[in-house]
Amino acid sequence: MKHHDFSRRLLVLSVLSTIFDSLNAVEVCSNTILPGSKGDLGEGGDEGDQGRLGKTGPPGLRGLTGELGDKGEVGRMGKMGSAGDKGTTCDCGRYRKVIGQMDVNVRKLKNAVKFVKNVILGIKETEEKFYLIVKEARKYREALINCKLRGGMLAMPKTTDTNTLIADYVTQAGLTQVFIGLQAGQNGGGPVYADLTPVRNYTAWGLEEPSGAPSNTSCVKMVSTGTWNQVECDITMYYVCEFKKSRRGLAAVL
Repeated sequence: MKHHDFSRRLLVLSVLSTIFDSLNAVEVCSNTILPGSKGDLGEGGDEGDQGRLGKTGPPGLRGLTGELGDKGEVGRMGKMGSAGDKGTTCDCGRYRKVIGQMDVNVRKLKNAVKFVKNVILGIKETEEKFYLIVKEARKYREALINCKLRGGMLAMPKTTDTNTLIADYVTQAGLTQVFIGLQAGQNGGGPVYADLTPVRNYTAWGLEEPSGAPSNTSCVKMVSTGTWNQVECDITMYYVCEFKKSRRGLAAVL
């Protein structure tokens, strides 16, 4: 009985030893095996099913304005509106009168503007009158008429102050002589101004006061020193006009 148990134990030990050796052999073998070379690329698989739709992204930048489209067709005509109140009769005559007065005012304004331009260019004045050198060479009679058409007269220096003012004006304008409103032989030979009043209280003759019957040399000029001299009436030169200080005179200067 004992001998039989002993034999069984030896057999078990032998089997266990064999198993253990086998395990060791596998472990040693597995530790010494090297990896093989990389295999060939396999074929692509079949296309998979479509994935689920992702979330909506943020809005993009605003695009450029496109070109205008073609003009559309004419729409249908709308409903007719209600009738308005009956109009009043036009008072055309009254409006024509108003418009006519406006035209008059516009002309006056234009004349006033022209006058202001001449003031800016250097017109001279006293308490009662303005004086304007007209740089348009004319004969004496033509100058006389032109000043009247402008609403004034050829300048008539009847005082020392007025004569000095006109003389300084002539000098500042760079001139040497101008016609003034004075003639040496009128009304029986005595000098008179353009308004036909006689020369009495003030004179500025260069040499001596002229006398005698009217002639072609009885017109008068003023030189830049303020002296008066007789001159032929048919020669042409610049001249000085004078104007009274009034609204009417302002509008008619030019």
